[in-house]
Amino acid sequence: MKSLSSNQGLTKACKKNGEVYYRAGITYRNKHISLGSFNDITLGNKAYETANAILREGMYTLSDYDKAFGLPFEKWVILINYRDNGIYIRNPIYLRKNYFLYYIGKDNFYLFDTDDLFYYGHHKIMIRGGHLFVSDYGMQVSILSRYGIKNYAVAGKDYRFINGNEHDLRYSNIEVINQYHGVSFSKWKGQPCYVAKIHIEGDYVVGRYPTEKEAAIAYNKAADTLRRSGFLKNFPINYVAEADEIEYAKLYHKLRISRNIRMFAENFKERADK
Repeated sequence: MKSLSSNQGLTKACKKNGEVYYRAGITYRNKHISLGSFNDITLGNKAYETANAILREGMYTLSDYDKAFGLPFEKWVILINYRDNGIYIRNPIYLRKNYFLYYIGKDNFYLFDTDDLFYYGHHKIMIRGGHLFVSDYGMQVSILSRYGIKNYAVAGKDYRFINGNEHDLRYSNIEVINQYHGVSFSKWKGQPCYVAKIHIEGDYVVGRYPTEKEAAIAYNKAADTLRRSGFLKNFPINYVAEADEIEYAKLYHKLRISRNIRMFAENFKERADK
């Protein structure tokens, strides 16, 4: 790394309380890039020298990162990607052919299709409780929702990673197994079927059905039956896009639900009416 003149790339500023700090920045390919704010002028100089070495001297790769370089890892990725690929992206993304890497940390990254580049270039990925989400219009949105995976879905049961890598979030690697709430694939007397269950005071079997669509509608019918009895629970409702209004109504009327659920609803209504 070449030695640069002292305080190059730094702007002195003051906080409201009069405390002095330094803004570091560098211009590369006619774009000014902020490197952050520093209370210590030495740290600001270090950040600028590192950025200059990356961008203008072509030094370092993603794996060379060390905190001693004076830049946060996120900024390190952004600068190296800009240098190597000519596209400035404000999030820690590194472009590859036909996909990109989104870095959460030096040894923690996720793979995405280039179709998602615009979205994740403008939405920062965060982790809470082991779940990935972004802030969208002030709401926390699970990134799995982009694949049609519900918040309550369980990996390995409702969806799976085809190559076994749960960090590979390319569309070709994700298979949605159960797209509807309360519905799972099963076998009954040796024959494949879809079983619908609903949680009341424990899991109740709604019924077993030949198609996933029918099981989803049967689940909705069970939820409606319970709500009409006065059983106050916010059951998720399945949106069945593959059935138009007429088909949905016919199936809803035709499909039978478990006698146990119907009896529970009747008994609950009787107790509530007393």
